[in-house]
Amino acid sequence: MMADIHLAWATSQAGQQACFSLMQALRPHLTDSEQFVRQVQRQAQHGYQLLVAWQADVALGLAGYRVQENLVYGRFLYVDDLVCRDEVRGQGIGDRLMQAMYQEAAREQCAQLVLDSALSNALAHRFYFRQGLLARALRFNAPIHSGETR
Repeated sequence: MMADIHLAWATSQAGQQACFSLMQALRPHLTDSEQFVRQVQRQAQHGYQLLVAWQADVALGLAGYRVQENLVYGRFLYVDDLVCRDEVRGQGIGDRLMQAMYQEAAREQCAQLVLDSALSNALAHRFYFRQGLLARALRFNAPIHSGETR
């Protein structure tokens, strides 16, 4: 099965549209495929890219990422989204996507590869540890409501 799978960026609307159901599995709050494509295109204006593991025209896995720079990590590749279809988990697609992320980080001369994972997602943590990532921080956030001050 792995032989006929190739990695390529989803840069067209059609390619991004083909990623919607897979991204929705990771981000269930996404409910509108056209709005999803518009958001991907907005994020692309700030460097976001979708690398997809394709089998024919079916997205089996994807990695959404961007290169950033800050005072904590210097220049780094941030993986926003990483997901594979349930039926192909354990077949090496996630490994291929992560290796591509490491290669892209090196190509972009990044000092780090960084991603966030929900504390409750133990299976993802196990995968990330196997990929050489270590848990080094907790991220805190709070919603901002219009007109609200603290």
